[in-house]
Amino acid sequence: MPTARESLLNAALVALGELPWSAVRMVDVASAAGVSRQTLYNEFGSKDGLARALVRREADTYLHGVERLLAERTGAAERLVAVAEWTVGEARAKPLLRALLTGCWSERLPAPRPARRGAVLSGVPAQRRADAGLPSPVDLVAAVRDRSAAALDPGRPGGRTREEAAELAYRCELAVRLALSCVVAPVGGGTPALVRAAVGGAVSATSPTAGGR
Repeated sequence: MPTARESLLNAALVALGELPWSAVRMVDVASAAGVSRQTLYNEFGSKDGLARALVRREADTYLHGVERLLAERTGAAERLVAVAEWTVGEARAKPLLRALLTGCWSERLPAPRPARRGAVLSGVPAQRRADAGLPSPVDLVAAVRDRSAAALDPGRPGGRTREEAAELAYRCELAVRLALSCVVAPVGGGTPALVRAAVGGAVSATSPTAGGR
């Protein structure tokens, strides 16, 4: 059973699918979640706090999905292809994620202002994290790149040379950037073919886990 916080975030996301964020009312979100308006304010502090929490959850959910795909026992290049293809599908289906990844925010979406400097910190740990700052597209690309490189290189005898590590990180970043380009401008041949052509051979050559872990 979801917590009150999760129920409120779910209700806010449903409301956002029907109305622009400016028209979403806190009282309606609380009612849809089956909790009091005071509970909503206790969790998020304000409508901006709710928006920050909603955006933070979207980013966390995306990164958890990336980690799940990278953990699958397939070839190195195929894992990058899977992450890229999934990223494109998720971004097309979820306007909030698409805005997070591309930096293009429409008027319908929440554009939460940062928490005021010197504001009293929330007593809710998850809200303190959301209020601390939201990831930019650059942050998310770096997070996917670093997770990908770590998943594809769990270690080997003698370690990896600096050049090899840099090449692997470059290919991992290239895969996610190609995915984001496909979000903005779809390609006729599809995302997998584009990413596979760009990173397949090079990643297989530099990764000791190309055939699986």
